[in-house]
Amino acid sequence: MFCIHKGIIIVPPVKEDSGIKAYPFDISQVILNSGRWQQNQDRTLAYLKFVDINRLLYVFRSNHRLSTNGAQANGGWDAPDFPFRSHFQGHFLTAWAQCYAQLRDTICRDRATAFTAELLKCQANNPAAGFSTGYLSGFPESDITALEQGRLSNSNVPYYAIHKTMAGLLNVWRNIGDTNAKTVLLAMAGWVDGRTSKFNNQQMQKILGTEFGGMSEVLSDIYFQTGDERWLTVAQRFHHSAVLDPLANGRDQLNGLHANTQVPKWIGAARAFKATGNTTYQNIAKNAWEITTTAHTYAIGGNSQAEHFRAPNAIANYLNKDTAESCNSYNMLKLTRELWVMDPSSTTYFDYYERVITNQMIGQQNPADHHGHVTYFHSLQPGARRGVGPAWGGGTYSTDYNSFWCCQGTGIETNTKLMDSIYFHDESSVYVNLFTPSMLDWSQRSVTLTQTTTFPNSDTTTLKVNGTGDWNMHIRIPSWTSGAKISINGQDSGVITTSGSYASISRSWTSGDTVTVQLPMNFRLLPTNDNKSLTAVAYGPVVIVGNYGSSTVNSNPTLSLSTLKRSSSDNLEFTAIAGGKMINLSPYLDAQGFNYVTYWMTSGSLP
Repeated sequence: MFCIHKGIIIVPPVKEDSGIKAYPFDISQVILNSGRWQQNQDRTLAYLKFVDINRLLYVFRSNHRLSTNGAQANGGWDAPDFPFRSHFQGHFLTAWAQCYAQLRDTICRDRATAFTAELLKCQANNPAAGFSTGYLSGFPESDITALEQGRLSNSNVPYYAIHKTMAGLLNVWRNIGDTNAKTVLLAMAGWVDGRTSKFNNQQMQKILGTEFGGMSEVLSDIYFQTGDERWLTVAQRFHHSAVLDPLANGRDQLNGLHANTQVPKWIGAARAFKATGNTTYQNIAKNAWEITTTAHTYAIGGNSQAEHFRAPNAIANYLNKDTAESCNSYNMLKLTRELWVMDPSSTTYFDYYERVITNQMIGQQNPADHHGHVTYFHSLQPGARRGVGPAWGGGTYSTDYNSFWCCQGTGIETNTKLMDSIYFHDESSVYVNLFTPSMLDWSQRSVTLTQTTTFPNSDTTTLKVNGTGDWNMHIRIPSWTSGAKISINGQDSGVITTSGSYASISRSWTSGDTVTVQLPMNFRLLPTNDNKSLTAVAYGPVVIVGNYGSSTVNSNPTLSLSTLKRSSSDNLEFTAIAGGKMINLSPYLDAQGFNYVTYWMTSGSLP
């Protein structure tokens, strides 16, 4: 079963999510227009078209006893001796599929299907390689046996890597309609069922002590895609009780846990709720999100230090070079989407989403790099500088063939699906959650909605309707603004615009109707939870940082709040006095090429 939208084959899920009140548009229905988001996307697209497929296949072919066709091996986390090599290729499959679905890019389509065809060959050679039916990876199946027997090194996380491949295949199947992807994926899922069905719950819980990525999520999604309850049964075997059960009761026991190991489990819980209606799963996901965003999150929206959660509200003492791992934020954004569709009346979820996507995720990419390489961490120590640091941490940018970290993988996914959360809908409404140049093809109502804006450089966005009909437009009015205004066709609409709520317009629309939204921006403070004197500064949704050039900064300078001024009407450029000297400030997302300060001691009050 499939459907076609503008020539794109889409294989929709057989089962629909339950317990939700709003729905995402298919990724093929939204395109980005000229702006920073599109630029990030274009740089990533260049990398996706550049990378050598044979190099990516090297560890798969070698492991499954096929010729590597003279290809050169990769370095970094995809080197032939790296424990969980082949984790990255699933990210490529997803990114290629997303680019085809959204951009109709046939090069990406052909790369995805060609790669999948080679994976099918690897899987088919399992008898010769000595592997079980359906197994597919860049490392031997004996690693799974070692995991089951408690003999695996803590640095090896085989199910984490297998999840990435399965998720990539699912996206190729759904977004491209590739039947090879379906075949390989379901064979892998059958292999997972075979490996895990022989264990009782106590034995399985020991296995789950090792990071396993989003196995519960992808298996639940295979259930939705196929309607076969077998896969939901397998998904529920990956319920990690030691982590999830306390969260079901609202208890924060995250201190010391590897952060990105946990967030995919919460996404899996959200998917399980939508599959079963069991509110325990819903409570796990909601409580995890609430705990993390209120007690473990930095000003830019990211969480964790050195990849680990610290004690609740312990922020001030952890402003280090290895804060805010990018993978965590990628997964927190996925969790946020899962939760918002359950309760689209609240802007809290997308206020957070905007904070992360604007500051951390867009800022993760190096705009000077044609291939859009990214950082692993987001340093918040005073005097930080992107592009320097340890080989896979600090602010170092990824490379074409010698990094392949987890955050590089989620980075290529992020920058090929930036459009997926701008608009949502229900039967009679469209929701505008994010403000960026884009166009929505609401084909279900024969309506297009074009958003034109330079936000956040300006405080205004314009939404132009093409099409007719009676429907509602719900526009997020962020909690950081005050005095928002909405006009329709140049006239004051009289629509209520309460901060932290959705402004709703019910209207019989005609082509050419134009809605203009103004969201005034002001300076605001984002203090650390445990030291209110230590704070970041934001202007509207944008965290701004001090530019210290090549000067060394070893402590948090004192910022004179009353001296903060915007110095450009076109760009987000500011000045202030800090440490007795005049400094320039600009958005965190643009803090490349100089030493910067994010958190300050302060004096005085905001202007």
